[in-house]
Amino acid sequence: MVTLSYLHILYIALILVMLVLMAFRKSIVLPCVAGILIIGLAASQSAIGGIQALFNALVWSGGEFWGVIAVISLVVAMSKALSALGADALMIRPFSRYMKSRSVTFLLLGFVMFAVSICIWPSPAVALVGAVILPLALETGIPVVWAAVAMNLFGHGMALSGDFFVQGAPTITAKAADTTVGALMRESVVLWAVMAVVTATVAFIMFRRDVKGLPPVKVERAAVSAEKPQPAAVAIAIATPVAFLLDVIFMLSFKLQGGDATALVGGTALLILVAATCVNGGVMKAFDKVIEHLKAGFGFGIDIFTPVIFIGGFFFLGGADGAKAVLGSDTGIMNDIGLYLAQNVPISRVPVVIAEALAGFVTGLDGSGFSGLPIVGATAATFAQALPINKEMLAALGQIVTIWVDGGTLIPWAVIPVAAICGVRPEELVRKNLLPVCSGLAATILVACILV
Repeated sequence: MVTLSYLHILYIALILVMLVLMAFRKSIVLPCVAGILIIGLAASQSAIGGIQALFNALVWSGGEFWGVIAVISLVVAMSKALSALGADALMIRPFSRYMKSRSVTFLLLGFVMFAVSICIWPSPAVALVGAVILPLALETGIPVVWAAVAMNLFGHGMALSGDFFVQGAPTITAKAADTTVGALMRESVVLWAVMAVVTATVAFIMFRRDVKGLPPVKVERAAVSAEKPQPAAVAIAIATPVAFLLDVIFMLSFKLQGGDATALVGGTALLILVAATCVNGGVMKAFDKVIEHLKAGFGFGIDIFTPVIFIGGFFFLGGADGAKAVLGSDTGIMNDIGLYLAQNVPISRVPVVIAEALAGFVTGLDGSGFSGLPIVGATAATFAQALPINKEMLAALGQIVTIWVDGGTLIPWAVIPVAAICGVRPEELVRKNLLPVCSGLAATILVACILV
């Protein structure tokens, strides 16, 4: 029989405080630092032990996330090199020739945003698609707010909530849930597909209703660009998608998942970065340019993951590995809490699914990106100790809810990049997103209640 000590009660109280703060849209980095110190002091019964726990928790958390930080940074650095060469525009501009009507433009703009985002993440994709495809899309007469909706839902929603290629989001969630990345991604596919299909369908129906009374627009474009692209840019524009397509084939053929798949993507991105830089001005200039692109890429990666490392440092204390590395404990605090709930509190599947979804929603209110993933992963692991449920699917539900809210599509300050590049107000974009995203979330939660 598991009994809860004052350490467990203290940990639960700290989590509740953080959830309340997040509900009020406050950053929880400082509370997490305080929480690590408090738990360290309580576990070690010494001031020195508490201070050491602060550093050890961050080192442990940073080590767990380093692979994800590196691959995302390399992919962003690669996108900088492609942009400098002009190869990025060449890769996506051919899609513009099919933009002949508003409906096709909406779907094609979303598809291009999804394809680019799932390979290089939504943040750099917004700038690329916004600069190259958006002006051509607007020529078809599509309202600019609906262009923003397509980019936002397909990029920051669909692409980022699955993140099947770069695997940043599932890696963070899986580590907190104490499971493998491959298992979590497999179990996430159904829920991700439900969320994506329902959201896109509702958004498209609303879009069709809004543009129904608008007069048709005749689109005429020159067949050939006035400026002839560099042969090197054309070569890299062809080589880049081919290289990543080969990565996907290798992943499927050799069953590469998790760290192995991440390493393949990261290595490919680095090779493309070097190749694009070398052909853009010569090898001698590449000595300096490569480091410039790498600095930009890793600056982006560290900027995104700094709060995640601190938040993960606190929530990893709940798992057995984190507790052992930082506190010297044999069992994780959250594991004990889960077993206690299983033995003493009658809980069922549906309330657990709803609680996981609520945790994802609340932790997504700060709009910072990935900060809620360690929390929903740890929450799923706790519930799995109390009930015979599909832990990976439950964690995937939390990930999907968190990213759709936090990544984001429902928080005004999270949609600013898309809103800014499209020239619409964030509040207006969120209003258009609200019904499609909420419909998708409701359908996904319902399916999770059945399958988990």
